[in-house]
Amino acid sequence: MAALRRKFGEDYQVVNTNRPTSFSAPVKKKRQRFVDKNGRCNVQHGNLGGETSRYLSDLFTTLVDLKWRWNLLIFILTYTIAWLVMASMWWIIAYIRGDLNHGHEQSYTPCVANVYNFPSAFLFFIETEATIGYGHRYITEKCPEGIILFLFQSLLGSIVDAFLIGCMFIKMSQPKKRAETLMFSQDAVISQRDGKLCLMFRVGNLRNSHMVSAQIRCKLIKSRQTPEGEFLPLDQCELDVGFGTGADQLFLVSPLTICHEINPKSPFFDLSKRSLMNEQFEIVVILEGIVETTGMTCQARTSYTEDEVLWGHRFLPVMSLEEGFFRVDYSQFHSTFEVPTPPYSVKEHAEKNSLPSPLSTPTPALTEGHGSRRDRVFSVDCISTEEERGHQGVAGGRLPSKLQRMSSSGKEDLQRKVLLLSSQHSEKACSTGDLPLKLQRLSSSSGPEAENRLQLKSLKVGFEPMTQSTGDLYQHSLAPTLAPAPAPMHSPLLSGAGRLEDKLPAKLRKMNADR
Repeated sequence: MAALRRKFGEDYQVVNTNRPTSFSAPVKKKRQRFVDKNGRCNVQHGNLGGETSRYLSDLFTTLVDLKWRWNLLIFILTYTIAWLVMASMWWIIAYIRGDLNHGHEQSYTPCVANVYNFPSAFLFFIETEATIGYGHRYITEKCPEGIILFLFQSLLGSIVDAFLIGCMFIKMSQPKKRAETLMFSQDAVISQRDGKLCLMFRVGNLRNSHMVSAQIRCKLIKSRQTPEGEFLPLDQCELDVGFGTGADQLFLVSPLTICHEINPKSPFFDLSKRSLMNEQFEIVVILEGIVETTGMTCQARTSYTEDEVLWGHRFLPVMSLEEGFFRVDYSQFHSTFEVPTPPYSVKEHAEKNSLPSPLSTPTPALTEGHGSRRDRVFSVDCISTEEERGHQGVAGGRLPSKLQRMSSSGKEDLQRKVLLLSSQHSEKACSTGDLPLKLQRLSSSSGPEAENRLQLKSLKVGFEPMTQSTGDLYQHSLAPTLAPAPAPMHSPLLSGAGRLEDKLPAKLRKMNADR
């Protein structure tokens, strides 16, 4: 146990799955199984009516399928009745010819020598049928009916021997007992393997002789109702155990764990730990292969009900490396230990992952701010009317009406100039007469460097406010001298605003300076 904990960790616990004590489940009434643990199918056929005659049409298979006690009874009765009937026919021939009364006379030649009664006729038949030939009783040449009966006896004896002995040989050589040396785990488990939820069980071969072309299949037996209202009792559904990948083809020289991946195509897609307690189903496992020693096909079966499926368990390893060989410890073949397993179904897990994360969705404030900033940089027409009204309300409240009209006219002139500047890169033939002189010189200069500078200047224009007071313009003009900031940006807005301040009367300039 200590070695196991060192190997798998302190969180894992070995559980005896003969009757699990750590896994608490509600006590359920034991129900009828469709297939027993030993592979016997609990199905009986009744009310056949006139279909019973079909069994006699295949008499050989019927005799092979019978139980051993009925086979032995039929074997003994068939030989006993055949011997008695043939002995009676030899006794009848001796009685009709009068051999029973004159058998002891030396001058009389009977049909069968030394046959005086029924026991002697019975012994003659046994000696002839078994080819013992003691030589005391023998058939003579003066008995043609005895010769014909002897031929019929030989033919009938060969037919009976071939039928009964062949039936017994086939029944004895059936590989049903070979299936008893193929083991299945007592319980199936559900846990994660390679990051996927899987249903698993274990199979093993107790003999050293191999199972050639071993293949495993699984069937889910569960009653269901169709959308049309039809009830299907014991409906059979195939469970994929690796048919597409070839994992169902087994090399069964050591115990193997068979895995069924629970995915959207699996009937257990919506099965969770809680719903497992209320489900009613049965998993039938069929293992087929060719017996290496006899070359006959063998089939082993077992089943798992919902009570025999353990959620959050894993099988204990049974393979160990010894000196020169691998050792299998079958004492731990049925043992499992608990592992961390999510209690919800694969469907619930998929729905949970499909929901959008709050961190991945952008907030409206950030989205609106980023979008408005990008709109201000790349397009002047996208400026909202509310922002214009806000800027006008703030700046215009401090300016006289004449300055407000001059600012609004300067803003319209600025929008027109920036639009012409942004289209300068794509339209080379546009007129630059409306632009400031410095921008005209930049646009007239050729080369990619001039174009990049022009684009950069046009982008920087969009960050400036559209309406500014003369006091703000004065502070901007004093900022380069007061703080070691980068060189001021020569934009049409600043130069245009400066020229507007120079056009003001001296009284207004003095009022603005006092403010």
